[in-house]
Amino acid sequence: MSTTVQSTNKTVLITGGAGFIGSNFVHYLYERFPQYRIIVLDCLTYAGSIRNLPEAYRAENDARCEFWYGNVRNAELVNTLVSQANIVVHFAAETHVTRSIYDNLLFFETDVLGTQVISNAVLKYGENVERFVHISTSEVYGTALDAKMNEDHPLSPMSPYASAKCGADRLVFSYWATYQIPAVIIRPFNNYGPRQHLEKVIPRFVTSVVLGEKLTVHGDGSAARDFIHVEDTCRGIDMVMHAPLEKVVGQVFNLASGEHRSIVSIATDVVEAMGYDPGCITYIGDRPGQVFRHTGDYSKIKRELGWEPRLSWSDGLRDTIAWYVNNREWWERQLWMRAIPIVTRTGKREMH
Repeated sequence: MSTTVQSTNKTVLITGGAGFIGSNFVHYLYERFPQYRIIVLDCLTYAGSIRNLPEAYRAENDARCEFWYGNVRNAELVNTLVSQANIVVHFAAETHVTRSIYDNLLFFETDVLGTQVISNAVLKYGENVERFVHISTSEVYGTALDAKMNEDHPLSPMSPYASAKCGADRLVFSYWATYQIPAVIIRPFNNYGPRQHLEKVIPRFVTSVVLGEKLTVHGDGSAARDFIHVEDTCRGIDMVMHAPLEKVVGQVFNLASGEHRSIVSIATDVVEAMGYDPGCITYIGDRPGQVFRHTGDYSKIKRELGWEPRLSWSDGLRDTIAWYVNNREWWERQLWMRAIPIVTRTGKREMH
């Protein structure tokens, strides 16, 4: 399916648009759809920054770009913004698995209750909203029971983050089933790329090399994930946004590479790509709620919309490394948040 610029003017509301995937999607839309008005709602937590957005969001005279500082749980504000939108793309969520272990209340408040507020607003202003795209996550599946996980794989979340996202995922589905809101759910697998917070594994490894530090791996490093570059994810969301309604409303779509990589293999790939000493890879205790393996099946969205990943692992990793090497000023202020203290079931305090 083509993602070329279309002639129809639309207003797109993007919640969580100053975060990692959200801001990359704002850049994507801004560059490819010059006739679209793009409203961003974000409460600018530790994981979001106005600096992640295009320069136009810091200009006062660009009618295409509008930024609202606010919480997705603020129903009055959300109603005001949704009433102006033709398309709502809902990214806003707390997202870090380890952080959810010690701060789980915030995850449920934002991920579940925030999604309820957005869903109610879409229901209220259904005459204007033609499509509601909810960004879920592959974490709702838990550990893979099959060689590849399709959209019918059982949901078995293994962490407070995953369970909060699972609740939001099923809430959106229930609003489609009950109220027929024009909802579609996307479950991206592990994303990586520019502007990702240092608490995530790939930027943590890359910046450790830049700083001449050891790379820390959970457990024995055998836990494996399906990694997809954020540019491929943005392209998939674009296709869902612009597909015929009858193809996507009420549907769930995986966005994945179809391959899994162990965490220790990723550390090795980063070390090799950056010419670093492989002896600097070290191991710490396993993370509670660890998922052993995620491998995504993207055959449904390929069959229905023609999407498949374009960026290879080697090319995506190379480009991501280059971005962090060239944007040290962007990430240095996050260094103190790379590791999070947790207490394991044995009572041991570890930095993860």
